[in-house]
Amino acid sequence: MKNLLLQYKPFLLFLGKFLLSYLILTILYQSYLNKFDASKSEVDTFTQSVAQQTVTVLSWFDSQSYTMPNLKEPSIKIFYHSKYVSRIIEGCNALSVIILFIAFVVAFTGKFKQTVLFILLGSVFIHVLNIGRIALLSIALYHFPQYEHLLHGVIFPLIIYGIVFLLWVVWVNKYSLYATASITK
Repeated sequence: MKNLLLQYKPFLLFLGKFLLSYLILTILYQSYLNKFDASKSEVDTFTQSVAQQTVTVLSWFDSQSYTMPNLKEPSIKIFYHSKYVSRIIEGCNALSVIILFIAFVVAFTGKFKQTVLFILLGSVFIHVLNIGRIALLSIALYHFPQYEHLLHGVIFPLIIYGIVFLLWVVWVNKYSLYATASITK
């Protein structure tokens, strides 16, 4: 049994760091969300900010873009060309994707400064990418509402998760301690 633990030590360390950091960040995020009453259709401030930033991007293409609180559910309605095209819910703010990104980077440890910098820059990049994703999705839904499932359920998640995956590949191959260990061999 001891030999098995020694043999799989790197994997077990990775798994432990990933699960621990993911659990801690998820608990922190959930405690933040618990401050808002979904039964009263309250939307957390970060999701509200994402909706406002999305409308700012949409206003570059149409000055009649705006948001409106949804009184029936905890979401923000997005209007493009004065037409209701989409809604922003808590799951649209990409914080759960950022938590997953951070947990993976922490699990594949690197030098402290590089790790913190990569997490900060990567998180900002994912956030900006998400704003662009929602804006493009809103424009696409305005023009092609019949493709909502394909656009929202397949294409746009594939883009954001694909880019997060590429960030992980860059992290593991260039900055993690694993990358330095394989370079010195």
